[in-house]
Amino acid sequence: MTTIKPLNTEQDIKLTRTLLYEAIPLDNLIVSGTYGDQNIKNYSHGMFQSVYDYPYLSSSANHIFDITVGYNSTSQLYGLTVETVGQKSKKKNIYNQLAQILMGYDTVGSIQNFDQDGDLIGTGTKINSGFIIPFSRLLVKDEIKKETFEMTLGIEDDYYSPFSNTITISDFSASTEYRINSPAGEYGILYATASSNGILDITSSNLVTVNDRQLWYAGLIYYQAGIVILSSSVFATACAGGGGIIDGSGIGATNSVLFTPNGNLIDAALTGSSISASADGLRNRMGDIRFNNTTELNSTVYFCRANHNDFNYSSNPTYLSGSRMVVKSSYNDAPVSYITSVGLYNDNNELLAVAKLSEPLKKTPSNEYTLRVRLDY
Repeated sequence: MTTIKPLNTEQDIKLTRTLLYEAIPLDNLIVSGTYGDQNIKNYSHGMFQSVYDYPYLSSSANHIFDITVGYNSTSQLYGLTVETVGQKSKKKNIYNQLAQILMGYDTVGSIQNFDQDGDLIGTGTKINSGFIIPFSRLLVKDEIKKETFEMTLGIEDDYYSPFSNTITISDFSASTEYRINSPAGEYGILYATASSNGILDITSSNLVTVNDRQLWYAGLIYYQAGIVILSSSVFATACAGGGGIIDGSGIGATNSVLFTPNGNLIDAALTGSSISASADGLRNRMGDIRFNNTTELNSTVYFCRANHNDFNYSSNPTYLSGSRMVVKSSYNDAPVSYITSVGLYNDNNELLAVAKLSEPLKKTPSNEYTLRVRLDY
């Protein structure tokens, strides 16, 4: 009587990987503080700002992303080197911490700056200052799906009505042009494209042609980490570190958009405003954000084969009555059993998992079954 049958590793066990995608839409109302900024949380340490989908004191609120600001020691920000709000060390530490995690170290052990480097860019455009947006793991899951990220930014020279002119930030062509030389996994380049009445500076050093389209470098996106690095050059044509992408004609005295209600430009915002104030300025210009997340489902499939001479008897005590099989009306009848479940055991015959069938399967010497059992993890 066969009660336990070993599985052949090559023939009976198969490893599979399935990717599940979910569309994540974040509309402008949530991002800009639709609940009177009650869904926007600032902290006493002042190092970042958190955005929730409901007022953050609500038990049903979900954290969706953070916003912070960082720049490195080489960033001049139009020559303004004085940090007027006393957060210079915090902003540099934030930049260095994220660069250490996402970019790693160079050959001499120094932290590498954020660099839009790769085959399409050659020597690479440095991102010496900008905004850092880590998305919640609740939204990202295992990673952001490549070539699905899209963010709308208002660039009108009016802080209170910034969406008359807009640009779209996306990871165009990232499904085939992503990079793998990051210790945090795969990353892609964010490009700016005009939308609505958006204006872009065609003379910018950030201009590049990708798949026959003229695009502008805007930052980086790290797919497994779920982090977006948005270059400050998005808001200015003269920003240190490679030139901006906004057309300077009529927009700001120094070719930059107004970034605070007081009329500050991007350089003054990054050096003369707190991190939370700069985050408020970015949120005021953030439109809809859309991307697809990815859930990686790993599975092991076991093909449990019951041949014609296997599992025709049962070890269940109720199978016998008075030493006779209760399922046989005559001793000449062929043995018969009913398969109701499959047990998976380890090498020590210890039961590890049980799979239940939707209905019993009648098993006799005249039939065979192959039961497919899948374990997801």
